[in-house]
Amino acid sequence: MEIDCLFCRIVAGQIPATVVRETDTTLAFRDINPQAAVHVLVIPKEHYADVATLTQADPALAGDVLGTAAVVAETEGLLADGFRLIFNTGQFGGQEVFHAHAHVLGGEPLGPMRAR
Repeated sequence: MEIDCLFCRIVAGQIPATVVRETDTTLAFRDINPQAAVHVLVIPKEHYADVATLTQADPALAGDVLGTAAVVAETEGLLADGFRLIFNTGQFGGQEVFHAHAHVLGGEPLGPMRAR
């Protein structure tokens, strides 16, 4: 656990979150600033700064994050119409919390990948 990491503090129960799904290795919870009708964050419980670091260090855990994201999409009713899965990585990628996490977005048309 990184003491100053927001998501590590959520995993530790120090900060409340609306949990959607929890496994031994992952935690999925609603984003407090949703960008779509459904916006759930999926994180590994173990701290990795970003998805690239996570994938290099522990490919099985990266797979767990993807598996949890798929289950979340299903339980949130997103499979029929589709959903978006996003990993923001680094400053230019728009990462705001430096703990690897996936955004599961859906429940409405999402528009283009990137607005200019």
